[in-house]
Amino acid sequence: MIRFLVLYGRMLRYRVAAMLWLFLLLGAAAHRGLAGFSWDYVWVSLSLASSYVAATSLNDVADRDIDRVNHPLDSGRPLVTGDATERDLHALHVAAAVLSLAAGAAAGTAALGLVALSLAIGLVYSLPPLRLSYRTYLVAPALGVAYVLIPFSLGLVAAGGSFRARDAVLCAALVLLFVARINLKDFRDRAGDARYGKPTVLLRFGKDVTCLVSLVALVLADLLLLAALRPPLVLAVVVELFVAAVGSMLYVLWRTTDAHGEQVAIGIGARMGNGLLLALLGWLVLAAHGASAQDRVAFLVSLTALFGLSFYALVTRPDQAVIGYKG
Repeated sequence: MIRFLVLYGRMLRYRVAAMLWLFLLLGAAAHRGLAGFSWDYVWVSLSLASSYVAATSLNDVADRDIDRVNHPLDSGRPLVTGDATERDLHALHVAAAVLSLAAGAAAGTAALGLVALSLAIGLVYSLPPLRLSYRTYLVAPALGVAYVLIPFSLGLVAAGGSFRARDAVLCAALVLLFVARINLKDFRDRAGDARYGKPTVLLRFGKDVTCLVSLVALVLADLLLLAALRPPLVLAVVVELFVAAVGSMLYVLWRTTDAHGEQVAIGIGARMGNGLLLALLGWLVLAAHGASAQDRVAFLVSLTALFGLSFYALVTRPDQAVIGYKG
């Protein structure tokens, strides 16, 4: 049992799990601002984490050969490092799927349906005949649904809300922001993808098109965020500062020809994207709890200053940028 709990933790990959939970919290905060404790938040968080473990367990078996090239020493790939067998991961997939459904059911019928959809996407993403991970045009949409739409919806359900027009626009903006980010993971994985014929956007269309796709997604996300939030000036300025920081790193990525420099640019851009999400979450929570305008402005200024200093430090010290991105 202890061994499988450890394996569960390794397959959860906390950096990605934190991003999923952040989208979940944004869904909840969009309605009630996380006004108080509810066991439904616990159940949907557990169901979301377990559905992700179920998906990664299956995907690691399907992509074992590619991962041996791209992630030979990654502790988050126990099949590659030899710390787990295919049988272990298949058993973990089943156990995590059952736990995910049970936790989803505890949060209600709507949550159960969303979790079932998440598990279904995990199956068709990794397994034939569909194997969406090998479908150039379907990878980003499928991951956008699994990583953003479903977590956001679970948060909304846990908060007792239902989708409104504003929620749909906000969620679409978050999906596009995620697509702008996930589209760039192919830079990290291109060696193994090329060796085993994975038709990613980067390998099929090149660097220019890949960066352009992320730029278009970023710009559209920015426009939809402004439309959904109709923010006061200070929040609008903060949003634009974070978007500009991400865009500048996208430009650096496009211009550089060095693989190390590419990862630095992607890492800094990802961190600034996280800053944007935290700013939105903090603003929504503070507004729902009746915080004064001065308090909300103070929060935004403080958070933006911290990320601004981080941005400057990482840009001027690129070796630390890689460390920051990985941990």
